[in-house]
Amino acid sequence: MAETFPLPNVSNDLSGQVALVTGATSGLGHHFAQVLASCGASVAIAGRRVERLESLEATIAERGGTAMSVAMDMTSTESILAGVDTVHEALGPITTLINNAGIPDAQRAHKMSLELTDAVFDTNLRGPWVLSCEVARRLIDAGLPGRMVNISSIGGFYYSGNGAALYSVTKAGIARMTEVLAVEWARYNINVNCIAPGAFSSEMMDGMLERMGDIAAHFPRKRIGQPAQMDSTLLYLCSPASECVTGAVIKLDDGQSPR
Repeated sequence: MAETFPLPNVSNDLSGQVALVTGATSGLGHHFAQVLASCGASVAIAGRRVERLESLEATIAERGGTAMSVAMDMTSTESILAGVDTVHEALGPITTLINNAGIPDAQRAHKMSLELTDAVFDTNLRGPWVLSCEVARRLIDAGLPGRMVNISSIGGFYYSGNGAALYSVTKAGIARMTEVLAVEWARYNINVNCIAPGAFSSEMMDGMLERMGDIAAHFPRKRIGQPAQMDSTLLYLCSPASECVTGAVIKLDDGQSPR
């Protein structure tokens, strides 16, 4: 007789979950935080621009959600660990982590200063690694399951040669980080997955468009994606429906990039 399994829970109800979203002051992180809060999660919104965090916190509260602002600098280990402590004390253990924080370099590799090199590495790769390990350690100690969604980029798989080489390297690192940590933590019921977006509307993308012009003209669908088009993927990876999915890197680019 064939082995049977329970049907997956396909609900997007995240009630009882504590989510931490980094890079929530703008762009995709700002949007993701609102999506998770609208589905019932208590959301800690992290970033360096505290006034923007407080504005987002107020917006979420006005819509009936629960949010708290957490000042967090992804280049500082002390700031990361202190931020996790703050969330834990106020909301409880972090059960959903969205590693979204990132900065561009927008320069040729040989022209980058060491200061910018360190900032890009630390913000885009080292910081998410430190944060993921700290959140996982606490989940493992408490015997709790968890979900992590890392935000990479299609640039981690395809590079046009027009600048941002280091950004591409760090985003490739995020994708590989997803795969290896998923293997390590599967035994603890911590799922680690990744979304690799193409060109989606955000502050970072606005800066790229100013520098490079209308890149959408070269895309098959002649458009830049909108953050809401990522909601279903994000919620799937954060919900019980994806219980068996870990180590996945989902390229979400509207067919923009060559394969």
